[in-house]
Amino acid sequence: MTARIIDGKSIAADLRGKIAAEVARLQAAHQLVPGIAVVQVGDNPASSVYVKSKSKAVADAGMRAFDHKLPENVSEAELLTLIGLLNADPKVNGILVQLPLPAHIDAQNVVAAIAADKDVDGFHPLNAGRHATGLPGLVPCTPLGCVLLAKTVLPLLAGLEAVVIGRSNIVGKPLVQLLLAENATVTVAHSKTRDLPGVCRRADVLIAAIGRPEMVRGDWIKPGAIVIDVGINRVPGEAGKSRIVGDVAFAEAEKIAGAITPVPGGVGPMTIACLLLNTLRAACAQNGLSFPAL
Repeated sequence: MTARIIDGKSIAADLRGKIAAEVARLQAAHQLVPGIAVVQVGDNPASSVYVKSKSKAVADAGMRAFDHKLPENVSEAELLTLIGLLNADPKVNGILVQLPLPAHIDAQNVVAAIAADKDVDGFHPLNAGRHATGLPGLVPCTPLGCVLLAKTVLPLLAGLEAVVIGRSNIVGKPLVQLLLAENATVTVAHSKTRDLPGVCRRADVLIAAIGRPEMVRGDWIKPGAIVIDVGINRVPGEAGKSRIVGDVAFAEAEKIAGAITPVPGGVGPMTIACLLLNTLRAACAQNGLSFPAL
């Protein structure tokens, strides 16, 4: 048996197409063009590549992009002043400050300064609290993408046993809340979990978000399980070149799982698509419009 490959590129492209159609409708019916401001501090190469991908996706969706590139030595006060201006700008519906930030800037202060209704990353404490208590709010993009990918295999996750490896505020913890909202039974595993392979083998849905290359082996996986691999790790390859792998040993897992995301081409494209989804959702909410079913 070979697992079904969950094609994140194709699924994300379909979602982006639906978003673009809705953006065109909003512009025609309400003269509303959703806008997102992406703020990058410094020249981190990975951040630059990611910001470029986001900007292209925003333009392709027909949204407005308000990109701000700040020098590495910008002060925290200057960054907070810019965020205040973006909070007050009605043309800006979403604000994303690219992480990581330089060491002299407190990322928590920056995230908390973003207006909660424009926090399209879903990291603001108010959105985290709303999410945890079942109230409406903006949800982090990567966890949302993970659940949407899993639901392309099984539209109903109710009653399934889900295991999330990783407990970060960005992925692991929000994933728990999203899976609970789908009525799954959720276990959070991490570096201190006893018998981690045994815990993983219980999972009907296994989501790995630990940042350790190919840590999850094939014999950790329940036959037929849905495996979502959030990891993006660069490891040595042939002829001195590096290659990108996930947190799951794909070649082993593919023989056991029922469905699995590849790395790259799985969760990554969905993260950017869900950023557009959050921006659309924020624009509708800020203008008193109902959010469409996409």
